[in-house]
Amino acid sequence: MAARQAVMLLLVVVVLFWPGLIHSFQPLFTFDGNSTTHRVITERAVLRKTAEVCRDIAASEGRDFSLTIDDSLSIDKVQRACSSAGTSTSLLSTVIFQTSIAKMYFSNAQVDLIFALSEEHHFDDETFQGGRDVITAGLSVPTCRNCTGGNCENNILPDVLQQGLLTSGYFNIFSSAKPAGKCSHGGLFDKTSRQDPVGGISKDDIGSSHGSLHHKAADLAVNATIELLEDIRLAVGDKNFLRLMGLSQSSVLCFVIDTTGSMSDDIAEAKRVSFSIIDSKRGTQQEPSAYILVPFNDPGFGPLIMTTDADIFKDNINKLSANGGGDIPELCLSGLQLALTAAPPSSEIFVFTDAPAKDAHLKSTVTALIESTKSVVTFMLTDVLASRRRRRSTGGVSPRSMSQSDAQLYRDLARASGGQAIEVTKSDLSLATSVIEDSSASAVVTILQVVKNPGRPDNFTFTVDGSLRNITAYITGTSSLTFNLSSSSGVSQSSSQSSGPLASFTTAGNLRRLSLNTDNQTGTWEIRVVSNNPYSVKGFGSGNFLVTFSGVPAGDFVVRLRGEDSSSTSRATPSSFQRQASTQIKTSSISVTTQTNNTNIEPGSTVSIPFTVATTTNGVVNDSATGTFTVRANNDRSYSSTSPSTITIAADSGGKANGTVTLTVPASASSGTQVTLTIEAENTAATDINYAVLRFSVAAKVTDVSRPVCQVVSSSTDCPSSSSLCASSQWEFIANLTDGINGTGIESVTIRQGNGTLNTSTVVGTGGENITVATYVASCCSQNVELAAVDGVGNVGTCVGRARESTTAAPVTTATATVNTTSSGGHTLSISHCLWISVAVYFLWK
Repeated sequence: MAARQAVMLLLVVVVLFWPGLIHSFQPLFTFDGNSTTHRVITERAVLRKTAEVCRDIAASEGRDFSLTIDDSLSIDKVQRACSSAGTSTSLLSTVIFQTSIAKMYFSNAQVDLIFALSEEHHFDDETFQGGRDVITAGLSVPTCRNCTGGNCENNILPDVLQQGLLTSGYFNIFSSAKPAGKCSHGGLFDKTSRQDPVGGISKDDIGSSHGSLHHKAADLAVNATIELLEDIRLAVGDKNFLRLMGLSQSSVLCFVIDTTGSMSDDIAEAKRVSFSIIDSKRGTQQEPSAYILVPFNDPGFGPLIMTTDADIFKDNINKLSANGGGDIPELCLSGLQLALTAAPPSSEIFVFTDAPAKDAHLKSTVTALIESTKSVVTFMLTDVLASRRRRRSTGGVSPRSMSQSDAQLYRDLARASGGQAIEVTKSDLSLATSVIEDSSASAVVTILQVVKNPGRPDNFTFTVDGSLRNITAYITGTSSLTFNLSSSSGVSQSSSQSSGPLASFTTAGNLRRLSLNTDNQTGTWEIRVVSNNPYSVKGFGSGNFLVTFSGVPAGDFVVRLRGEDSSSTSRATPSSFQRQASTQIKTSSISVTTQTNNTNIEPGSTVSIPFTVATTTNGVVNDSATGTFTVRANNDRSYSSTSPSTITIAADSGGKANGTVTLTVPASASSGTQVTLTIEAENTAATDINYAVLRFSVAAKVTDVSRPVCQVVSSSTDCPSSSSLCASSQWEFIANLTDGINGTGIESVTIRQGNGTLNTSTVVGTGGENITVATYVASCCSQNVELAAVDGVGNVGTCVGRARESTTAAPVTTATATVNTTSSGGHTLSISHCLWISVAVYFLWK
């Protein structure tokens, strides 16, 4: 088995690193050390465009931005320059930013691996997009001649160069056949390069056939990537672009709320605390980057509300009312599942309910989503401790309380995520919602988190370092629980003191919230908890957070990092620090892998997802293992799906069993809808489970590939040439924006440059097309304007205007002209651009 694993690893290494087999820029690394890889191209383009966006935002807000934008940029430099909240969020945000960029270049590497022999993915064999024939050399047009003694610098025919025709090299590792006179890609594995005309034209690295042009080609690739990123930026806006890049500096406010009859008090409290957060943080760096609301009851849940507009969130939460409910259990986990698939990774999600879950069968699915998204879920459970539960409706339903086993489901999910299961009466709920405000602070990092079940008296130590601020501790447990807090200086405080030298604390239900006073007391602190019932302890604060794995233990575990600050001024008194990841991790001996090359699904279509279940030992497939596993496939949209109920690993099967899940998207599904599919496999003893999580985008076939067109109607009023007089004058710019009769229509018009006001209206043209009339008015102190128009599939057109300047009065004139409506790079969006932008608009949450 080990030999087989080694062979597979060697194959991957060969495909990713062998210059002759990868017929494109090298994916991640180069042998020569001087060539430019896909990784470098992607990272360079992202850093430059991100820095440009941050520079423009800073300029619009009147802030300085001193970073030089060139190829020397680093992830840390760009993040720090983009952060206006100080260095305390820098390291945390840098990790998220770096992860976003890594996802991009690793996806490129996957294309090189999975589609190594696909002409369309590498533009081999002249497989360019149809409709470009005017600049593409046809199959009958010779493009190359033989290289001379291995020198291929002049092997492209002069006519091709003079006419500016577009061509690419043919590539095949099995056959040398190619059309007569055509260029080959070249390289050791390309058999077509040995057929006349001999040689190649690739610029993959400096040792390629046209290696002298490698760096020029790489620069062109960087500029093309920047152009695509600019199109996405224009389509979604500057702040959303930064969120897409992983540079959102504030948290998401996410509520999942039970709306059945007895929840009126809970809904009112959710409104109060959310409105308080919104109003206190609006316009600051701590303002939530997005708002998510998922209501649920029985028999329904949703719809999901996602918005970056606080007022829209307020309106929707104001519309919630408590009514109905029927039987006691509600669809709590269905609502939570919807929130987990929509919220960004590492989000804090708050669930309000006073009922058991009717959909407890989704526990493993929700757990899988928690682990894959690293999100933290906190449950606000009201009246769990009450002996009798309020009547949920006037329909004659008998009242009853939520049992301890019902509440245990929520406790298990909270524990898995690193959250809390807070159990309070409805009258005390307002005392417990302070945890929501705690989570909305910036750069919240966990120092310590433990759960004891069954409970027993124990001591827990944690390290306080100088970078931590606003340190808070949560202790949950029964009313008989007591604790004692000790600082690094030897000072102690017991739970009988609600306010003392080390902390002040409040109690709400099963929650004790401690606000620690750690001034000048860095070092090792200790909490001793005395209880024989289950309890949990969590300590956190604001600061930097970096965690790495040194190894993977067996069973359930969390990741805790301890270290020393290298910048400590004295070796005799080193500064120690401690951090802990919130999410609980559980190792599994079951492996679930999927094989799917396409994550886009057209409305009305069905996609098949092959999957493989295997039993592993120390991470290696046990090829002699056998067994039967229960299979469950769930998706958050409740789309029709099929899967086997069980799957069996038979003898002599290599320790693996294969199955297929199908997913059918309704014809009515909207483009941009995201579908999250979870495939689970559980052993017959129900003691081990693993999963695979896949995300698909619903994308209708794009037929509109034309950018919006801008026609300037008028640019009126001459502005004075003297800057001292500009404030007393205004100028007006009017333009008509159209997307054609068969286009998808103008979705939005925004100001790309300029600080004036923009108004739009829609009229019908003589040909039946809709015309968006854009009217821009600005002070003569701001004499340039650039408008960006985005159509229904993400094609972007720009419209540029400038005020006239004169030293003498002149009559107002009206001019009509057609202006160039290209994006920053001057090219129409291709289909791939459209899909990128359509997906980007939706995946801002991911």
